[in-house]
Amino acid sequence: MATVKKHETRINVFNVQKYNLYDGPGIRTIVFFKGCPMRCKWCANPEGLEFGTNIMHKETLCKPYNSCAKTCPLGSVCFKFANEEVPVPYEYSDKEHPIDIRRYQKKRPTRADIEGCPEGALTIAGEAKTISELMDIIHEDDAFYEMSGGGVTLSGGECLAQGEGALALLKACKQDGLNTAVETAGHVPNKVVMKVAEYTDLFLFDLKHMDSKKHNEWTGVGNERILNNLKSVLDAGYNVKIRMPMLKGINDSEEEIRAIIDFLLPYKDRVNFQGIDLLPYHKLGVNKYKQLGMEYQIEGDPSLSQYDLDRIESYILSYDFPVNVVKH
Repeated sequence: MATVKKHETRINVFNVQKYNLYDGPGIRTIVFFKGCPMRCKWCANPEGLEFGTNIMHKETLCKPYNSCAKTCPLGSVCFKFANEEVPVPYEYSDKEHPIDIRRYQKKRPTRADIEGCPEGALTIAGEAKTISELMDIIHEDDAFYEMSGGGVTLSGGECLAQGEGALALLKACKQDGLNTAVETAGHVPNKVVMKVAEYTDLFLFDLKHMDSKKHNEWTGVGNERILNNLKSVLDAGYNVKIRMPMLKGINDSEEEIRAIIDFLLPYKDRVNFQGIDLLPYHKLGVNKYKQLGMEYQIEGDPSLSQYDLDRIESYILSYDFPVNVVKH
């Protein structure tokens, strides 16, 4: 177990995922940082948007006649109503609507309260961990990194929004000889990007839309800072792979793809430009919105067909760009 050092940097994370094969070379451990300055409407990790902790409620796990009322320190705040007559401790509850734990809890629950849910219907997204604690987890898979050429990837949320923590973790990884990657959308101060770049073997840099107004419409921010940061790391010679989330009717037009190609053409033949990953839209995170009490912002299904993906891939290849379709 890690020995916590006085004043050691802490990072608020919501997941540490092992044996990842998609986000950087080899077998990797992904550290998911809490907090993001953007609000992409298709975000697959909504539990990573806020910088603080979130309560997630899986209503399907709640049962009408369980032991919540007797054991829950919060007084069955997660109770899901059935048609049966079941006593509920809150005076403002009614039989037609389930109690919403995010609005009606009488006190802020502790971690012990949440972990004590007898049905496992409540979980906490977000936990502060020290660099030492994270490094202990990371080093559990050293053998996999060595045999595969893998390492550690910082993701989120937006990992660079916790700039001090990201820098400290990257330094610790490099000190221990680990390969490092940073997955970022780039909407952070340039000085943060350039500081972490010194300890980053590969940037996985999102490009979501080249039109700043449309970028703002779909993500909540313009793209000027993002493009400036991307140019900075490319011009400085740091390794960069572009990642393009692909959504039908949003950023899959030939005009949009050509705008991205035009932006990247000056870097095409540079050794540090590692090509383009296409990330097709998926619905893996949709259920999380309900668990968080949030509304999913995407209407309809903007998934691309295989034909569409082949068309975009072929168009990019026609300009001699390395391109790969990454399906999770």
